[in-house]
Amino acid sequence: MKTDTLKFKSLRLAAAGAALLVTTSAALAAVPCRTNGPFPAWLAQVKKEAQAQGISPRALAQAEPFLTYDARIVGIDQGQRVFTQTFMEFSQLLVPPSRIANGQGQLKQHAAIFARAEKEYGVPASVIAAFWGLESDFGANMGKEQSIRSIVSLAYDCRRAEMFRGHLFDSLRLLDRGDLQASEMIGSWAGELGQSQMMPTEYFKYAVDYDGDGKRNLLRSPADVIGSTANYLQHLGWKRGQPWLQEVKVPANFPWKEAGLDVKHSRNEFAKMGVTYVDGRPLPKDDMPANVLLPMGRFGPAFMVYDNFQVYIVWNNSLVYSTTAAYFATRLNGAGPMRSPTQAVPTVSPEQAKEMQTILTKMGFDVGGIDGKLGLASRTAIKQVQIKFGMPADSYPTPELLDRLKAGK
Repeated sequence: MKTDTLKFKSLRLAAAGAALLVTTSAALAAVPCRTNGPFPAWLAQVKKEAQAQGISPRALAQAEPFLTYDARIVGIDQGQRVFTQTFMEFSQLLVPPSRIANGQGQLKQHAAIFARAEKEYGVPASVIAAFWGLESDFGANMGKEQSIRSIVSLAYDCRRAEMFRGHLFDSLRLLDRGDLQASEMIGSWAGELGQSQMMPTEYFKYAVDYDGDGKRNLLRSPADVIGSTANYLQHLGWKRGQPWLQEVKVPANFPWKEAGLDVKHSRNEFAKMGVTYVDGRPLPKDDMPANVLLPMGRFGPAFMVYDNFQVYIVWNNSLVYSTTAAYFATRLNGAGPMRSPTQAVPTVSPEQAKEMQTILTKMGFDVGGIDGKLGLASRTAIKQVQIKFGMPADSYPTPELLDRLKAGK
């Protein structure tokens, strides 16, 4: 649902600002993907396909003013910047005290709706509210772009044409179903809609009418937002009654290669390795499977994450975003602030990250692309080469590791 797009307003606006520097040409100058013809011919074929799928002429007529190509949107998509915030920087930016207070206020204001959603879908109120807060600041920032125009532009562009073609058809189905009017479909530059920023396909499949007015309105109905977000999270695999993330403390002699989303042990086994809750209390000596997550390596905070954390990864496969969203939910659930790093955390620049990915790729590792984004695939490769070099295998990229890679030892 959220992969490959920016999930927070400050960075989205930064990307948009950078994209405005791209020189835009006439709409028809773009290179089509699925056809050899210009945009009008491509659009005519899309309309025929939409009607063949049962989409009404009425929906197409309503969408018609927005079925235009916007080169600026494609420029934003193709020019997304790589952001290098550490987890601590990102989480402090996105989860300030004011947003926590706002979230707690939303939990109180809509307590009955949250309770109903948890009873029906098994998703805790704090988890729903955290996504709501991060995606749109509880409806205050849903974006300013015309969704249909953005989606048709991205469907015509070469980079992700098939995916956005499907979103275009589901945008039209939303019109047919009567949930929204085309003119009010205002959202992010990538076409996401509503207070939990769903793409049209997810909106069509998982939005629910939770306020009983006969429509699924994720733009203006808090009840529909809460129920729909819970429904979607349940679909992603949320397990009722199970935890998602807890801050823990790991000893200095912890076997670092046992940390990471690729290594699972029982809480009892982690307890034997010296892991405790952050306040020093012992972990339960049970068989519940878990992972120790080190978003900033051995230099930063440590978390114990459970099967439900995978839902965060599916929502957005950025480890920094996913961990921030899960952490925000724990704060809304009553947990205290995480511990700050005890020492300066070494970081690598985007250029250094690309250099690291290039070397790792030449060594035969799958890094998920040489893009300067050190995501899960890159961090798995980093862990493997740290083991090879006899370094603490905490999966975290550092200038020291880059020097070792360049030296080949």
